[in-house]
Amino acid sequence: MNRKLKVLLLCLSTVTAHAEIFELPPVGFDVIGAVATVTAREEDTLVDIARRHGLGYEDIVRANPGVNIWVPGEGTQIVLPTRFVLPPGPRTGLVLNVAEYRLYYYPTPKAGEPAYVMTYPVSIGRQDWETPLGVTQIIAKAVRPSWYPPQSVRDEHLAAGDPLPPVVPPGPDNPLGDHALRLGMPGYLIHGTNKPAGVGMRVSHGCVRMFPEDIEFLFDRVATSTKVHIINVPIKFGWDGDELVIEAHPILEVTVAESDDALPSEELPVVRDSLTTVTELFIAATDERSGELDWPLAEEVVGRADGIPVVVGLGIKNAATSAASE
Repeated sequence: MNRKLKVLLLCLSTVTAHAEIFELPPVGFDVIGAVATVTAREEDTLVDIARRHGLGYEDIVRANPGVNIWVPGEGTQIVLPTRFVLPPGPRTGLVLNVAEYRLYYYPTPKAGEPAYVMTYPVSIGRQDWETPLGVTQIIAKAVRPSWYPPQSVRDEHLAAGDPLPPVVPPGPDNPLGDHALRLGMPGYLIHGTNKPAGVGMRVSHGCVRMFPEDIEFLFDRVATSTKVHIINVPIKFGWDGDELVIEAHPILEVTVAESDDALPSEELPVVRDSLTTVTELFIAATDERSGELDWPLAEEVVGRADGIPVVVGLGIKNAATSAASE
C-alpha cells in the first residue's frame, strides 16, 4: 500500500512551500497516490485548485470535463487526479514524461531509510518548439538567473510587436523565475516561471517550466550530474497489488533530441492505434505475472485519455498462461 507523505517547509522568506512525496512501492508494483475530490469555493478557479494539490492545467481540466475553468462555482465537486502509474524505465534521477506534462524525481535513498518519489506538474514546449526526447543530465544550477533569449525567440517577439532585449535580468519580467537547472541538451532548462497559471500546458519554447515553489523545493535536492530521462509515454500500464491499472493521456508528437547523449530513435516508444498499444503493454505487463484484461474497458479508458488511472484487469494465481488471447 503506498503511503503519501506531505512535507511542509517554511522558507526563510516566510512563504510556505510544499512538496508531496510518495513512498516508492517495491519492485513489481507501479501505482502511487489516490484520486480524491474537493469542494470548490466561490473564489476558486480550477487553476487555483490544481496548484494547491500538485496538479497542472491539463491534469485538472481533463479530469473535470464540463466544469468551467475560471468559475467552477461554489460547492462544485472537483476531481483531483492525484493517483499515478509510475512511468516505465529506471526509477532513478529525473524522469520527464512529456505526454502527461509531469516530472518524477527519485532521490537516492539514504542507508536504512525507504526510497521515495516526488512528482510535479510541468509545462513543455509547444508544437513548434518541442521539448526534445532523450537522456541527458543536470550540468549546472542557477539562482536568480538572467535570461539570454535566442535570436529565434527575439525574432518571434519582434514580429509580434513585443521586442526583447539581448538579456533579461532577474526579476518579475524574467520568464525563468528564480531557479534554473541547465540540461546537457544545449539551450534547454528546467526552471521556474513568472506565469504559473500556464504550468501543465504546452506553451514554452522547449524548456520545462515548474511552479516556483516546486522548482525551489527540487533545486535544493537535485545535484548536478543527475540523469534526466525525457520520454513520451501517453499510455502507462502498471500493477497495484493484484490489480492491473491503465493511465492514459492524449498522444503528443515530439522530436528526438539532436545531442550526443540522446536516445536512438529505435529505443523510443512508438504509439500506434489504441488496440495495438494496449495489446503490447498488456503482454509486457504480464510477462512475469499472469493476468486477465477487460479489453472493452481498457479501450474506453485509452479513448477517454483523461489521465485518471483505472483498474482494467486482475492477476491470475497459479495460471499457466495469461488471458492475452481471450
